[in-house]
Amino acid sequence: MKVHFIAIGGSAMHNLAIALYHKGYSITGSDDEIFEPSKSRLAACNILPATQGWDASRITPAIDAVILGMHAKSDNPELLRATELGIKIFSYPEYLYEQSKDKKRVVIGGSHGKTTITAMILHVLQQLSVNCDYMVGAQLEGFDVMVRLTEEAPLMIIEGDEYLTSPIDLRPKFHLYKPDIALLSGIAWDHINVFPTFENYADQFIIFINQISKGGTLIYCNEDEELKRICQVSRNDINIIPYGALPHEISNGVTRIQVNNAWVPLQIFGRHNLMNLNGARLVCRQLGIGDAEFYEAIQSFRGASKRLELIAKKESRVVYKDFAHAPSKVEATLKAVKEQFPGRRVVACLELHTYSSLNKEFLGHYRGTLDPADAAFVYFNSHALQVKRLPEITELQVKEGFCKAGMEVFTDSAKLIKRLFREEDPGTVLLMMSSGNYDGIDLKDFSLQWVTLKPGLAVH
Repeated sequence: MKVHFIAIGGSAMHNLAIALYHKGYSITGSDDEIFEPSKSRLAACNILPATQGWDASRITPAIDAVILGMHAKSDNPELLRATELGIKIFSYPEYLYEQSKDKKRVVIGGSHGKTTITAMILHVLQQLSVNCDYMVGAQLEGFDVMVRLTEEAPLMIIEGDEYLTSPIDLRPKFHLYKPDIALLSGIAWDHINVFPTFENYADQFIIFINQISKGGTLIYCNEDEELKRICQVSRNDINIIPYGALPHEISNGVTRIQVNNAWVPLQIFGRHNLMNLNGARLVCRQLGIGDAEFYEAIQSFRGASKRLELIAKKESRVVYKDFAHAPSKVEATLKAVKEQFPGRRVVACLELHTYSSLNKEFLGHYRGTLDPADAAFVYFNSHALQVKRLPEITELQVKEGFCKAGMEVFTDSAKLIKRLFREEDPGTVLLMMSSGNYDGIDLKDFSLQWVTLKPGLAVH
């Protein structure tokens, strides 16, 4: 098979390209910009495009299929040429389904926690040597790529994103996977550029539930009232299983869960992660994995990349980073850190980077989310607004949206770093939240400097 990727540089797209390369396919691709780590990883497989940009001459009748990424536009010259030649065009999720349609499919969805739950399941399956294909939205410890596709694996674990499929297919991605086993972690309005009302957003999850195969299983978090309402009246021809957080305690900075009158130590923390863990346990049970096996394997799970990930620690100063950007994610992540470090000074820093977070009409949804922090900083850059073609927002509008006393707002990352170094309390915990990179902050370098109180060059 010869497959061409339009927008091969995306985090998901390049992983799929690598997975098909390892499967023996002939892979070509194109993109107008390719950043690290995609660039190096594609180059290592000899499938990095020689030049950047779009070129219709790359599309020839020898190509068996084109996979179209969301980054491309509907008038992309390579897409138009493929259409003219009658070449089969797949979106990313369509191709995943094509590769897994004869397997048992497990799809993890929800507004928050889906990457972590998927990662937990994959960690346990790997520990127990269960052969499976997968697609997950973050780099995982012990896994070379985020996508695996084989002929022999009998099941596939898929992280089900509710964002749009492709520029020519405006369905949410998770509508295309048709799960046999599905999990939903919660519903919190996001992607307001696509789903203009909460009701419209919630409807996408109802459609997802209706895609579950007859006789299949739906596992859902019953601590989310909207999700509970939807799931309890959804289907009578599938198995519906609710879950919540597991009983736990925090002792000497370690979170432990109670299992049959014994306490099992974990390397993760936060009540939302304990709900995630319970959901992962129930999925694994559907796959024939007993609770004892699950709990033994999950003890070594250290989290997915950028999900409450420990970046630097020295004595009692510590830095975590998290992908949190939507209000519900910010609130849950900050509460987890406060619970894990009682009595410590917690400094929360959030970058507004997504379409929703940079929309002045949406800012009010962040009200109260940073309240638990002892000091709070919010950063945004006008360039992100320009790229997303959004109206300018002001520092005052951001402050009014969060309504957090003493919160400081920055639009210059160098000034933000300088301010963070004024947090000199030796027991401070710093939480850096963003789906971006604070416009060039090398978070690893900065964090190592911050925990030692030795400012240096951290912006590139």
